[in-house]
Amino acid sequence: MRRLRLIYTLCLPLGIGLGLSGCGFMRPPAAVEAPVPAQWHAPLPHGGSLASLADWWRQLDDPLLVELIAAAEAASPNVASAAARVAEARSTRIAAGAALLPNLDGTLSASRGVSGSSLGSGASGASSGSGGATALAPVTTLQAGLQSQWEIDLFGRLRADRDAARNRQESADAKWHDARVAVAAETANAYFAERACQQQLRVSESDARSRGETARLTDLSARAGFTAPADAALARASASDASGRLTQQRALCAVQRKALVALSGIDETTLEQKLAASPAQRALPVVGSIASVPAQAISQRPDVYSAELGVAAASAEVGSAEAARYPRLSLSGSIGRLQIRTSGFRESLDTWTVGPVSLTVPLFDGGTRAANAEAAKARYTEAVSLYRANVRQAVREVEEALVNLDSTNARATDADTAVQNYQASFDATQARYQSGLASLFELEDSRRTLFAAQTARVSLQRERTEAWVALYRSMGGGWARPESPSMTSNPTAKVATSP
Repeated sequence: MRRLRLIYTLCLPLGIGLGLSGCGFMRPPAAVEAPVPAQWHAPLPHGGSLASLADWWRQLDDPLLVELIAAAEAASPNVASAAARVAEARSTRIAAGAALLPNLDGTLSASRGVSGSSLGSGASGASSGSGGATALAPVTTLQAGLQSQWEIDLFGRLRADRDAARNRQESADAKWHDARVAVAAETANAYFAERACQQQLRVSESDARSRGETARLTDLSARAGFTAPADAALARASASDASGRLTQQRALCAVQRKALVALSGIDETTLEQKLAASPAQRALPVVGSIASVPAQAISQRPDVYSAELGVAAASAEVGSAEAARYPRLSLSGSIGRLQIRTSGFRESLDTWTVGPVSLTVPLFDGGTRAANAEAAKARYTEAVSLYRANVRQAVREVEEALVNLDSTNARATDADTAVQNYQASFDATQARYQSGLASLFELEDSRRTLFAAQTARVSLQRERTEAWVALYRSMGGGWARPESPSMTSNPTAKVATSP
C-alpha cells in the first residue's frame, strides 16, 4: 500500500505536467506574405527559363576567375564571420533542444578519517582509581549518486525557444551563402575592372604612339620649312596630352590590381603572372536562366530566405515571452549509495528521493515579463517589415540588372560599328594628311573621335559585365532553398519549414 501511494505521488504531477505541456500560446504568423509583382517589368533573356545558376562562373570558361573567387572566399573576413555565426547558432539550437529533456548529474565522493572511543580498565565499583585508554580506528566513507531535474514545458516556452533557435541557425546558414555570393560578385567585378583597365591601357598606348609619331614627323617637316610652326606646336601638344593620359591610365590599372590582390589574398607578383598567362578578353555567355515568375526567382535569394526565417524566429520568441508570464513546473529526484568502512566493519546505505515537485508562480515582477512580451512583439513587427522590404529590394535589383543587361546588349553592336567606321575614317584622314590633302586639325579631330569611340566601347563592355554580375547576385548566385530539388552546395544546409 505504501508503495502504491509512492507511485501515485510520483505519477500524478508528472501526468498533469505532460498533459499541460501540449498547451501553448498562440504565436503570430510564422510566415507572412510580401508584395511581389505578377510578372517582371523588364526584358527577360530568351523569354525566361527556370534553371540553376550554380555553374554561373564556369560558363565563362575562365579558370583564373574561378580560382580568384575561391581564394577570395577563403580570405574574406565576412565569410569567416558568417561561418562562425553558423557554428554559434548551431550550438544555441542544440542547447535549446536539450532544455526540453531531463538533465542528469552524477556525483562521487570519498573521505577518510579516524574515530576514537574511551576504554576503561579495572573492576567495576573499585575504590581505587582506574586507568583508561583511547582506541582510534580509521573510517572510510564512500558515496555515489545520480541527480536529475526536469522542467516540464507547461505552456510551450521551451519549445518556442527551440523553434526560434532552429530558425536562427537556418537563417545563419543562408547568410553564410549570401556572404559567399557577395564576395564572389565583388571579386568578379574587380577582375573584370582589371581586364577593362588593361584594355583601355592598350587603347591609350596606341593613341600615344600614333600622336607621338605624328608629332615627330610634323616637327621634321617644320624644320624643313614645309609645315607651319603652329602645326608642329599643335602636334607636340597632342602628343603630350596623350602621354599624360597614358600615365594616368597606368596608375589606375596599378591601383585596380592592388584591389584585386587585397580581395584574393594572392601575392601581387604571382597574380600578375596569372593574369599575363590568361586570355585578356572573353565573351560573356548568354543569360537564359531567369524564372519568368518573380516570386520563384527571388525565393532563390539567400538574403530573402534569411529574412523569412527571421520572421519565423521572431514569432517563436513572442510565444516564449508570453509563456514566461505563466507558472513553471519542475520535477527533481536522486538516487545514491553510502558506504562506511572501519576496522573490518562495512555498512552500505541506499537512498533515493522523488521530488520536490516545484511549481513556480510569478506573482509580482514590476511588469518585467509583460514588457519582455511587448518587446518580442515589437521585434516581430520589425522582422515582418524588414522581410517585406527585402523582397521589394530584391525585385528592384533583379529588374534593374535585367534592364541594364538588355540595354548593354543592344548597344554593343552599335559601339562595335562605330569603332570600325571611325577607324576607317581616321585611316583615310591620315592617308590624306600624309599626302598633303588634309590638315593637321582634321587629323587630330578624327583621332579624338576614334579615341572617344574606343573608350566608349571599353566602358560599355565594363558596364555589361557589371550588369551581368549584378544579375548573378540579384538572382541568388546559384543558391537554392534547402527544400528545393536542386540542393545548395553547402553540406550543412538544413530542411526549413514551408513558407
